[in-house]
Amino acid sequence: MTAATTTQRAPAARVLTASLVGTAIEFYDFYIYATAAALVFGPLFFPSDSATAQLLSSYATFAIAFIARPVGAIAFGHFGDRIGRKSTLVWSLMLMGGSTLAIAFLPTYAQAGWIAPALLCVLRFGQGLGLGGEWGGAALLAVENAPPGWKARFGMFPQLGAPVGFILANGLFLVLGMFLSQEDFIAWGWRIPFLASAVLVIVGLWIRLKLTETPAFQAVLERELPPAVPLGELFRDHWRETLGGTFGVVACFCIYYIATAFALGYGTTALGFARETFLQVQLVAILFMAAGIVWAGYWADAASPRLVLAVGCALSIAAGFLLAPMMGSGDLMMVGGFLAILLLLMGFVYGPLGAWLPGLFPARVRYTGASVAFNVGGVIGGGFTPIAAQILADQGGLPLVGAYLSAAAGLSFIALLMLRRPALD
Repeated sequence: MTAATTTQRAPAARVLTASLVGTAIEFYDFYIYATAAALVFGPLFFPSDSATAQLLSSYATFAIAFIARPVGAIAFGHFGDRIGRKSTLVWSLMLMGGSTLAIAFLPTYAQAGWIAPALLCVLRFGQGLGLGGEWGGAALLAVENAPPGWKARFGMFPQLGAPVGFILANGLFLVLGMFLSQEDFIAWGWRIPFLASAVLVIVGLWIRLKLTETPAFQAVLERELPPAVPLGELFRDHWRETLGGTFGVVACFCIYYIATAFALGYGTTALGFARETFLQVQLVAILFMAAGIVWAGYWADAASPRLVLAVGCALSIAAGFLLAPMMGSGDLMMVGGFLAILLLLMGFVYGPLGAWLPGLFPARVRYTGASVAFNVGGVIGGGFTPIAAQILADQGGLPLVGAYLSAAAGLSFIALLMLRRPALD
């Protein structure tokens, strides 16, 4: 019996609630920015005669957070592996929430000139720093408290924070669109979701401050001193796992941001759907992602997380060939059907990550390893996906966007084949 198994585990309900609620808040903050970037940030912060140029500039600020996420992963991973998971998760939530709340008070370009987009970029960077430390810690909180045979099912709870956060974010934008005129929404209504994040952050902090350290981290402290520089030890001893894990997560980011940020921008511009109508379609489609995460979590415990991820990537390669005929049809049912299929597959390539990715690394560098791989993979797979997909759609049409999606899924599939099945210690 290991030290980890003899250490007292926190109550399962508290752990799972903290991992779910915390990531739901983090992803709510992240997604309200993605929605606002697709809908209003272009004309408010980037004056131009071209609507496409405005949208591309807005998407460029969206990418800033993905550049910040590896920096956050290194910083929060360092402290997560040295001082503990709990306090690190609290600080990541505070940074993310504070940056999001501050966006609500930004002046527009018409009010402050170049200062407005500059401040937007700074706060977007702060969002990325916070999220860089969030996912890895939340996944570790769940799987390091999981009983034997339940790693993937516990690990799926942080993943469920993604659809929950999306529903909260886009649902609020949808309600605002129903009750506000277009003029009022652009003038001040878009600020409300950013203000509302303050309440959610307070709730998340209250839950996380009641947590204790995970058994695996406590066991590390009992056996040995924590690593002086976790990142150095990670790159020295576990670079293969870091590289493989990084490319293994590319597919989930690419799928998600094509199905959400790109699809929303393309659907409301090139396809001409009303904003509220398209948000309703996405809200229904995101339920398929939640179902896919749960399905994948149970399947991964019965088989292995790596197998489920590989199947999801293989099916996502095929889904890339459906993008052009289904989205390009202009039929709302066909578009919604494609988004539902894509987000269901997103559940397969995302749900088992909470068990698979931390399992690549020993507990002493697990926070750093999982966070760095997840967030660098996010830069590759998601950071530039909305802007790249928009350019591809403008230059060569939707078939190129589908090819981009298939290539990303293929990259993750190859990475999964090259890594043997991991096992958490």
